[in-house]
Amino acid sequence: MQSTNIMDSYIKARHSIFKWRSELAIANKFALAICMAALTGILAQARVYLPWTPVPITGQTFAVLMAGVLLGKNWGGISQAIYVTLGIAGIPWFSGAKGGYAALAGPTGGYLIGFIFAALFIGHFTDKYIKMRSFKSLIFLMLFAEIVIIYGFGLIQLGIWTRFTKGMSPTLWQLLLMGAIPFIPGCAIKAFIAATIAKGILPKKAFNNEADAEK
Repeated sequence: MQSTNIMDSYIKARHSIFKWRSELAIANKFALAICMAALTGILAQARVYLPWTPVPITGQTFAVLMAGVLLGKNWGGISQAIYVTLGIAGIPWFSGAKGGYAALAGPTGGYLIGFIFAALFIGHFTDKYIKMRSFKSLIFLMLFAEIVIIYGFGLIQLGIWTRFTKGMSPTLWQLLLMGAIPFIPGCAIKAFIAATIAKGILPKKAFNNEADAEK
């Protein structure tokens, strides 16, 4: 009986928190977005370099996934836009404690742009559809955001950078080996962890005029 009461209290609390988040003033939402941008910068410093690619393995994509879940539609993406914009402006919170425009023009610049769209994508679907808050739906969203959106933008920029700095046009397979395939195991782990956390914290009933609230 006590465990049931605890669970009921938790379910009510998470619904109240997300409803509160959706009703915040813009200034408060902006403050939360800055906090999430800072978390992205912190996790960007957890990195592992591979000998055959200029693209490191980092922890920041986990923050990108959670930005969409925690801040929802629009503001998850805004948090990553803040991260990228302030990083370009000089705050050294890109991978390797770097900042400045060179990071955007370099081999990993496309991934940074992908962060914005990945967070927007996740935030849109988790906010708008209750059915997207199941673990199966969440793991699909996370993997799609990482593999298709982030890697998609990343590979385009990586190909351009390789062509202009190395004087060669890499094949699709070469690009995948440099900028995608080595990162898929870590991508899957981060997606699994993010989806597990998201399933536990996202309300299973409407809190902000969801499209399928009555279904």
